[in-house]
Amino acid sequence: MSNQIGKQYKTRGKHPRLCTVIDVHTTYNQAGDIVKIRHVSEHDFLGQKVIDRDVSITTILMNEVTQ
Repeated sequence: MSNQIGKQYKTRGKHPRLCTVIDVHTTYNQAGDIVKIRHVSEHDFLGQKVIDRDVSITTILMNEVTQ
């Protein structure tokens, strides 16, 4: 998977928000195998930055905003 940092996507639902990926968290087990990859994203809400630390790659790719 290519680098997702900086990509923008919209959340699903009645009032979608424009989110931007700002970091990637990778979890490894004792054997060194990748167990989980999650992305960190942020969006503005009433002038404040709100951070979501548990975004899957599927959410980003399904709702990606094209420039």
